[in-house]
Amino acid sequence: MSEHLMIHGEVESGFGPVADAFRRNFAQHGEIGAAVAVYAGDRPVVDLWAGYRDRHRTLPWERDTIVPVFSSTKGMAAFTLASAVSQGLLDYEEPVAKYWPEFAAHGKGAVTVRQLIDHQAGLSGLDPVVKLKQIADLDGLAPILAAQKPAWKPGTRHGYHAITLGLYQGELLRRVDPRHRTLGRIFAEDIAKPLGVDFFIGLPADQGLERIATMAATRGLDALRYERDFPLRIGAEVAAKRGLSYAALTNPRTGSPARATRREFLEVELPGSNGVGNARALARVYGAAAGRTGVLPIEETVLDQLATGDIATDVPAGDLVLHIKTRYHLGFRKSGGEFRFGSDKRAYGTTGLGGSFGFADPTTGLGFGYTMNRLGLAVLDDIRSRNLRKALLRCAI
Repeated sequence: MSEHLMIHGEVESGFGPVADAFRRNFAQHGEIGAAVAVYAGDRPVVDLWAGYRDRHRTLPWERDTIVPVFSSTKGMAAFTLASAVSQGLLDYEEPVAKYWPEFAAHGKGAVTVRQLIDHQAGLSGLDPVVKLKQIADLDGLAPILAAQKPAWKPGTRHGYHAITLGLYQGELLRRVDPRHRTLGRIFAEDIAKPLGVDFFIGLPADQGLERIATMAATRGLDALRYERDFPLRIGAEVAAKRGLSYAALTNPRTGSPARATRREFLEVELPGSNGVGNARALARVYGAAAGRTGVLPIEETVLDQLATGDIATDVPAGDLVLHIKTRYHLGFRKSGGEFRFGSDKRAYGTTGLGGSFGFADPTTGLGFGYTMNRLGLAVLDDIRSRNLRKALLRCAI
């Protein structure tokens, strides 16, 4: 397949290694369809796509192909929250209950906005089973979220709030926004439209499904051929239907990731897990943040906070949900430990289930985006994304 692979798009001089890594991902790592983009501020320096948008390899991946990016959505949600902080509508250090009084139930009165978005609130799962139709009813969902009892003492540990984080962020923003807009609408109007990016949190009715790539699960021998990072402990908890991993990853009931290209899944707002867009959109937004282009509705002082290198925290690095060491900061992942990206510890971004990734590198002014439709099995650091990031680092230094 690699001999006949056609790579589409453009690469600026000096960024050829990224194109080479992109091609190798198809030849050596089972890529079906994918895109990678890099922006230097507001200037595209890499914009590539190739392969197919279906697992049967009949429909070509086009320039305007978009795809579910799962938790890479969290970065776009974090920027949306940062815009509210910039307007003085929110403060990272204030209790969530200041803006949402009912949230204080079950001893959550002192939980700060920062602790909530950094996965420290103990709200990684929900006790009642929540389905997609309930997520669409925001007034009905809010009391369920507020009434949830923390799974650990907030502020003492962290555990990945895989699906729930976006729901809490959405309700928080709905309460402080002067027009009571949803997070998805705020993102669409204040970030996506000014930047001209093709990314949606809550797919509008006028957006057809035809150009959305379908996902392909990695099974059987392909798992042995292409993957090296198996989430065995997570898999065991999910199979046993118990534990924090099971609670975080299976409720709300959103359906199989391989069936993500369904309107009933994409049309509701799950700001932590159901964004749909392309690599160009991720790179454009992160590039605007890294390059301080002034297009994002986020103040310089807030961008300074996002780019903080050394994070002072007493919370252990061990993630109670993912069972690996992770670092979170103001809704983003931070580079560090065994999971490194960008040129130094100031870099920040979010990864998505299966391998998608977007990040800002404030030191170089670069924004990176990678999307694909073969769902890899790595917990955090997919080898395809890692290959691209390493190639980019060689170009940037």
